[in-house]
Amino acid sequence: MTTTDPRPLFVRALDQTQHLINNTGADDLTKPTPCPEYDVRTLQGHLLSVIARISLALTGGDPLSLPKVTDSEDTASTWKEHRTALDATLADDSILGRMCKLPFGTLPGAAAIGAYTGELTTHSWDLAKATGRVDQLDDELANSVLPMVRQFLPAEPRGGEIPFGPVVAVADDASPYDRLAGWQGRRP
Repeated sequence: MTTTDPRPLFVRALDQTQHLINNTGADDLTKPTPCPEYDVRTLQGHLLSVIARISLALTGGDPLSLPKVTDSEDTASTWKEHRTALDATLADDSILGRMCKLPFGTLPGAAAIGAYTGELTTHSWDLAKATGRVDQLDDELANSVLPMVRQFLPAEPRGGEIPFGPVVAVADDASPYDRLAGWQGRRP
């Protein structure tokens, strides 16, 4: 478990995701994403579920009680509602040590926040890549998240219970997001 407070980095991931959602146009919604099962509309619906799952997990609920994808006519407004609730939850210091049930195990709140920081950062890249806005991503965020992702997501095995494809090799000097995407099994 980390000794530093994971919330500031998590808030950066939330802010980045929110910015991308707020600036996604109606003409983007049917575009494919690096996640083969999602187009932009479905990816945004998944992000709505992710933010709701985070809040539920940090407050002692079961995140698997929520769907994998949440439908919304106004993704930006729905995100903002979930974000307001999550920000209130994050203000409580006791969440860092509270045990949280996650889809992949039970972890202290600080570790859960770290895991979801990785998920949001990766899905931000997915959304930015699909909509042609990778230049709007925070490279420092990806640099900070990549070591955590590598630690908790093994290179092997992949598939089945571990819903990631094989690691995609990228150049040593690739951008932080390309290295993160490659480790997550995506083709930058």
